[in-house]
Order: sequence, then structure tokens, then C-alpha cells
Amino acid sequence: MTAHKANEAGFGIYIHWPFCAAKCPYCDFNSHVRHQPVDQARFAAAFERELSHFAELTKGKRVESIFLGGGTPSLMEPATVERLLKAVADRWTLEDAVEITLEANPSSVEAERFRGYRAAGVNRVSLGVQSLQDRDLKLLGRLHDADTARAAVETARATFPRLSFDLIYARPGQALTAWEAELQEAISLAADHLSLYQLTIEHGTPFYALHQAGKLDMPEPDLAAEFFELTQEVTADAGLPAYEVSNHARPGAECRHNLVYWRYGDYVGVGPGAHGRVTAGATRLATSTERHPETWLENVERAGHGLIENAGLNEEEQGDEFLLMGLRLKEGIDLGRYETFSHRSVDPRRLKALLEHGMVEEIGENRVRATREGFFVLDAVVADLAA
Repeated sequence: MTAHKANEAGFGIYIHWPFCAAKCPYCDFNSHVRHQPVDQARFAAAFERELSHFAELTKGKRVESIFLGGGTPSLMEPATVERLLKAVADRWTLEDAVEITLEANPSSVEAERFRGYRAAGVNRVSLGVQSLQDRDLKLLGRLHDADTARAAVETARATFPRLSFDLIYARPGQALTAWEAELQEAISLAADHLSLYQLTIEHGTPFYALHQAGKLDMPEPDLAAEFFELTQEVTADAGLPAYEVSNHARPGAECRHNLVYWRYGDYVGVGPGAHGRVTAGATRLATSTERHPETWLENVERAGHGLIENAGLNEEEQGDEFLLMGLRLKEGIDLGRYETFSHRSVDPRRLKALLEHGMVEEIGENRVRATREGFFVLDAVVADLAA
């Protein structure tokens, strides 16, 4: 597979800031609480070194998106963010319309700090609101209340050209009517993008232990499906249809960085626990870094990177990943591009069966996408197409 084919979907940089003020009980992301101030200058220097390592692998590529994720990147000083963005710009050519997103929690939003991020070059913010109900914010372990979230959204809208925020639904004890009202309020607050996720119980989290002990009641599968259907209908009616399973936007306001992932483009991942997909020559590499922040820091200072995985993907693995990512999108996948990655064709009989069972649908010449029914069993759909 050529680098050109791998990069048809663009090229992005993901920078993982792993620190949070508190660990949410549902979260299985690589996030860490530190009770002493983080040495931001030392970490920024390590990010610069790891970026240099990847710049050597990706010479000539143009950056379409930069995403500062976490953790809670809004715990960084604006000067740290500026330093990281300069590090990217010094190592690659940025597209004129580069999208630069920073994740923020409402509890860490200050208007002055936000103006500092904007001055540093951030042009899109993603707020972890999660709920507009105080009771559920406490259940979810959030440090902000609903009014703080609303104020943070207003501050973000006044500061950045683009805004998104996250909400979690199908929460314990939540009624469909309550979610619909909350979603309508969210739409009224949102500028052009919402990320709406069903609450899932992830292994190793406090919620998992509570659920196993029978102390956390989750909606039954049929009710969870109703939440999903309601979410799709309300957002579509409001002009923010789903362009991916959990992401909704006005046309043209989709998150370009996440589209790089879902379209199976190349992206560099730096920082503790970051993942990447990078095409070097004729090889597509899966990369991941040391998860523990201080260990990652020491590794980078010693070796120039914190990589713990840097392995070439075989054709079957690339094909499977392409299907799993692309079938999440409303635009679906180009089966010809699947053949480019996997060096094999989809079995016409299996495709016909999935079409007849309503798991996928054709949306143009040689393009298919998962249906709503197919979303619920996406792993099985991918397994069938890849068989």
C-alpha cells in the first residue's frame, strides 16, 4: 500500500495531556490526578522531542488538524499550549485552514485563560459538559454544576470560532422525556457540533465495580436503543444530524480531526498513552506510547520518544481497522479503498446477506454504510465483511 493511499483522508497531530483535577468514575481514558503542580515546562520539552521523532518519519506531510486531548488540556497554561502548537508548526507545514482543537472541562474555564488559548492559535474548543442536570453531574463525578457548564459554553462561544460539547445519556434512572428536554436545551446552547455518548460501563472503573455489585442500575438494552433512536431523531430535526455514531453537526461543521481517524488517515499521537497510525514508506505503523506520565517523561528524555509499540500492520489488520472506523460514518466507506488496504475484495454473498438483513445499505457506486441496526452490532458486521 502506498503512502498516498493511506493519506487520502488527511494528516493530523494528537497531543495527549494526561492530567485531570479528579478522575471520573466512568472514565477509562489514560488520565491521572497529581496533588502537586505538574512541571509544565519539562513536559512541554518532552512533547517537543517526541514530535521531532515523528516529524522525521512523516516528512513532507501537511497538517490539517491538531487536537489537544486528555486528561484535561485546559489545565495547561496558555503559554504551554502556545509552545506545543509552535512545536508542531516548526516541524510540519500547516494547512491554511488547520483545525486546532483543545478539550476543556467547564470547571477549569476562565475567560482570561480562554483568550490566551485563542491567542495561541486554538480555533475550536470541545467542552466536557456531560450533563445539564446537577444530580447527574454529581453521579458522574464531575466537578462542575449545570450553571457552570452553561456559563462555560457561553464563554467558549464568545471566544472561539468553533465549539463542541459532550453529553452522556442513558444514565441510571434517566427518563426518555428528561433526556429529550435536556437535549433540546443542549441544541439551543450549541453552536454547530455536539458529541452525544451512551453511558457504557468500562472494565476497571469504579462504575464497573458498582455495577458488578448491583449498586448501579443501567437501562435495559431495549431502553438504551430507544435513547439512541430519540437522540438521532431530535438532533436531525434540529439540523445537527449524526455524521458518525455519536457525533452530530451542522453540515460543514464536522470535527476534521476525528474525520481523519474515521476515514483511516494518518495521525501522529504524542504524549503519555497516545496512539497513532503513521505511514512510513510502504509500511503503515501502529504506534502507542508509555501510559504512565512520569515514566513516559523519563523515557522521552532518555531516548527521544516514549514509544512502547511501533509495529507494522499487515493487510488484514489494515482492512479490519478501515472497516471498523469507516462504517461508523454516515458517509460510509468506499469498498475500493478497502481493497487497497486489505488486498482482497468483499465477498459478494456476505455483502448481499448484510444488505438483505438491513445491517448495511448501499449509498452509491461501490459505497456502503452501516444502518442504525448495524451500528448496534458493528463488530459482527465488520467480521462478516472481512471474512
